[in-house]
Amino acid sequence: MSPSQPGGYSFTVALEDEQATQRLMADIAGLIEPGDLITLSGDLGAGKTAFARAFIRHIAGDETIEVPSPTFTLTQSYDLPRFPVVHADLYRLTDPAELNELGFEDAPETAVMLLEWPDRAGPLLPPDRLDIALTLSPPRGETYRDAQITGHGSFAARAERIATIRRFLNDSGFGLAARHRIQGDASTRSYERLTHDGKSYILMNSPRRPDGPPVRDGKPYSAIAHLAESVTPFVAMARGLRTLGLSAPGIYAADRDAGLLVLEDLGNELVVEGDPPAPIAERYEIAADLLAALHRERTPDTLTVEPGVQYHVPRYDMDAMLIETELLLDWFLPLLGSTPSDEVRDSYVALWRAALTPALAARQTWVLRDYHSPNLLWLPERDGIACIGLLDFQDAMMGPAAYDVASLLQDARVTVPQTLEIALLSRYTRARLAAEPGFDAKTFAQLYATMAAQRASKILGIFARLDRRDGKPQYLRHMPRVWTYLQHSLAHPALAPLGAWYRANVPAPKVKS
Repeated sequence: MSPSQPGGYSFTVALEDEQATQRLMADIAGLIEPGDLITLSGDLGAGKTAFARAFIRHIAGDETIEVPSPTFTLTQSYDLPRFPVVHADLYRLTDPAELNELGFEDAPETAVMLLEWPDRAGPLLPPDRLDIALTLSPPRGETYRDAQITGHGSFAARAERIATIRRFLNDSGFGLAARHRIQGDASTRSYERLTHDGKSYILMNSPRRPDGPPVRDGKPYSAIAHLAESVTPFVAMARGLRTLGLSAPGIYAADRDAGLLVLEDLGNELVVEGDPPAPIAERYEIAADLLAALHRERTPDTLTVEPGVQYHVPRYDMDAMLIETELLLDWFLPLLGSTPSDEVRDSYVALWRAALTPALAARQTWVLRDYHSPNLLWLPERDGIACIGLLDFQDAMMGPAAYDVASLLQDARVTVPQTLEIALLSRYTRARLAAEPGFDAKTFAQLYATMAAQRASKILGIFARLDRRDGKPQYLRHMPRVWTYLQHSLAHPALAPLGAWYRANVPAPKVKS
């Protein structure tokens, strides 16, 4: 690999054969996003079309799909599951102005474009792109190529990330693994399934989270809400959960500084089924049993990451809980066309501060924070509560047990019928009472309603933010469900003052589910 070049980042890979070319293509495909431009440079016969064909088949998940050269048609479009792909060849162009006649402007904004002979575009070539320059070397064999990968403009950071991941996989013994991107979450993390020596693993790509702008007392939101900024908390919590006999993924390779992990593949069998997905009651029962068992434990607030390295699990303190509830003011209300006054904001915060005080006084345990259907897998070959596979717990804190119970039973993405919610809450309570005769079911019910309302308020704000700031409107369809949960929780007598505030200041969302 070569060092970065001025104005971008560049590295070089020796491609000894077709398999090496396939691996490089998979390296690149893992970090490509809708709207990206990939340019393919090189002399005739250098392998530009072969690379494009491999890329399209990889994204399609179909090695048999026909991918003709677009030399004569100039463009060829593919409607693929992950994103549309437009494959273009500019070899026959004589003037960059002819680009306007090819219909490039009609391509979907979400399409990834593979552009051969990009030099023909001249000054019309966008500054943000990934260029793959292929060079033949006949003395080293007919199949040998040198590939120089260069990220221009905003693509420089991703080109560097491609090189970093490639180096990590090579160093950890997974360099020859087949790679296929899998669906991630709403965060900046991405995941790929690796197949190596007949076994399946998961590559977790979680670059260090940069600090956002200060929002309070000179701190960014992520610091106040105690969001993980590296993979270190994930490693610590995975080890801690596995120590308790729970099914968190094993870790086979780690570069904590780079934010890269190779994890045990827990499969893809969920605790929900159908379209739209609905809870599988028996699996939700085991998930509730897992929480009851976990909450009986005296979980430590300091965990070993590796020999000589300790991680302190942050406390789910008042500042973290409040700034999450304020997302409703900052994002959800503006989405509904309402801007809260200082007086309205102050009364909201004061009411929440009073409501949350009992939660802070409760016995503290690990709060996994996103204990709901997208992060729970079903492992039928295991026994008891180990049948539940756990994901996405890097933001865990020390907090009230009721939070994760509410996460499960008021799932933001899946409708949990109220009858099932009540049955599961009763099941959890009975399990706690059986193991802890001093368990106060009435107090827990109040904490459950409080944390459910807090979480619902936060999620409404997050979904609005994903729409307005991040251009992800698909989360809006879940708002009516979360709003319904919120109304149920606010009906608890202990939350009557908050319920009155919401009725006076928050209109119901009108987004269809």
